[in-house]
Amino acid sequence: MQITKYAVALIHYTLTDDEGKTIDSSAGGEPLAYIHGNGNLIPGLERELEGKGEGDKLDVKITPADGYGEFDKALIQQVPRRALKGVGNLHVGMQLHAQSEHGVRAVTITHMQGDMVTLDGNHPLAGKNLNFKVEIVGVRAATEEELSHGHVHGPGGHHH
Repeated sequence: MQITKYAVALIHYTLTDDEGKTIDSSAGGEPLAYIHGNGNLIPGLERELEGKGEGDKLDVKITPADGYGEFDKALIQQVPRRALKGVGNLHVGMQLHAQSEHGVRAVTITHMQGDMVTLDGNHPLAGKNLNFKVEIVGVRAATEEELSHGHVHGPGGHHH
């Protein structure tokens, strides 16, 4: 079976940056199971997997436009520490959820100086090329229940 819209694909992958540093990998664990065409992967990777089958291996470079988008300086904001009252133990690297004009957005504290806290609403991988080594280890039809829930059930997927 080939990977097509609404098929369940199981993949092993290693994601590296342009310097070859590993960002994420399924090596040594369960393969990633996802429903193809359901928006569970970045668009560029999903496009590259379309039509592939079990046993296929590929090396793919995804540009920011087809990954997590370009880095947007407008998504960086400095706020006074008092604007984050009620959030304990603020530290660089901490992720928070903030209300924006586009709904709730994940932001990361990237700098703290005195009373000012810098929040970055960009995805940590925005503006970066993403290099994937992928091995497709399984492809099957999604069940009705998986399609209605929007995610894979069972090994490599979600367990209720």
